[in-house]
Amino acid sequence: MALAILRSADEWAAHFGADRKPTAVAIGNFDGLHLGHQAILREVLRRAAAEGWTSAVLTFYPHPPRVLRPAKAPLLLCPLAQRLSGFDAMGLDAALVLQFNQQLSRLGPEDFAQKFLVETLRAKAVFVGENFRFGHKQAGDVNMLRELGARWGFQAFVVPPVMLDREVVSSTAIRQAVAEGRMEDAARLMGRLYSIVGDIRTGTGQGRKLVVPTLNLGTDQELLPKKGVYATETILGDRRFRSATNIGVRPTFDGATGVTIESHLLDFDEMLTSGRMEVRFRTRLRDEQKFASIEALREQVLKDIESVRSLEKRV
Repeated sequence: MALAILRSADEWAAHFGADRKPTAVAIGNFDGLHLGHQAILREVLRRAAAEGWTSAVLTFYPHPPRVLRPAKAPLLLCPLAQRLSGFDAMGLDAALVLQFNQQLSRLGPEDFAQKFLVETLRAKAVFVGENFRFGHKQAGDVNMLRELGARWGFQAFVVPPVMLDREVVSSTAIRQAVAEGRMEDAARLMGRLYSIVGDIRTGTGQGRKLVVPTLNLGTDQELLPKKGVYATETILGDRRFRSATNIGVRPTFDGATGVTIESHLLDFDEMLTSGRMEVRFRTRLRDEQKFASIEALREQVLKDIESVRSLEKRV
C-alpha cells in the first residue's frame, strides 16, 4: 500500500476519518534518511505492526532552520520528494508533512503535542532521537515529551544514535563527507549510495560531438558532491547503467555558466532529451581539470570510463 501523504491536521482527519486508528509515529526532519533515521522508523513499524496501529512519520517542509535562521541553514542532502520516497520504501503507512512557517514556530511544546500528536495523530507511541527538541524556541525536550505523554496517554521513546566505527551517524557528518567527495563514507553512514534525482536536460552537444555522449541532469537538490569525476550508477526507470559522472564547470570548453552534472552511461547509445534520471555516487575518481586540447580531454575521459569498468569487476 502506497504511503499516504497528508499536509495538515484537517487533511489527516479527512483521510483517516473520525474513527481512525491510533498511531505509532516518529517526529523529525530525516534529512538523508540515514541509518540513524532508519533505526527510529523501524521501531515505529515494529510497534505499529504489533498493536495494529497506523505507522506514521511527522516531518516538516521547508527545513525549520531555513525559516528561523536562513543564513545558517545547512544545504539539504535530499529534497522532500526523496524523503517521502524513502518513507514509502520502508513501508510506512502515512506521512504528515507540516508546512513550517512563523506561525507553526510560535506554537508552544504543549500546544504542538496536543494538536498534532494527541488530537490529529492519536499517537500511542512516539519515537524520537536523543537530541529531539520541539515547540517555540525549542523549549520542549525528550523529558517534556515523556511528561506530556503521561498526561495524554502516549509513550515517548528515545532511540539511541547509531554508531559506526565510533562515529555517530548524523546528517551533519554525511553533509561533510559529500561536500568533500568522500562518497564511500557517505554511503556507509546512509546505508546506500548518495544519489541525485532530477530531469534530463538538453546540453550543448559538444560532448557528444567531440568527446563522448552524456546525459545532463537538472536537479533542485541542494548539496552536490565536490566538483570532480565520479564512478556512478545511473537509473533510468527500471534500468541501471554503470556511468562516469562529471560535476563541474567544463573548463576545457571555456567553462559553463553554472555547475553541470554530466553522465556518460556505459553500454548505452540512446538519444534522450527528457525524462527522470537518478545518479548514484560510488567513488571519486579525480578532480575536474582543464586540458590543453579536446583530444587530451577525450583521452582522459576514456581512461575514466575504463576505471568505472575496472571498479565493477572488483565488486
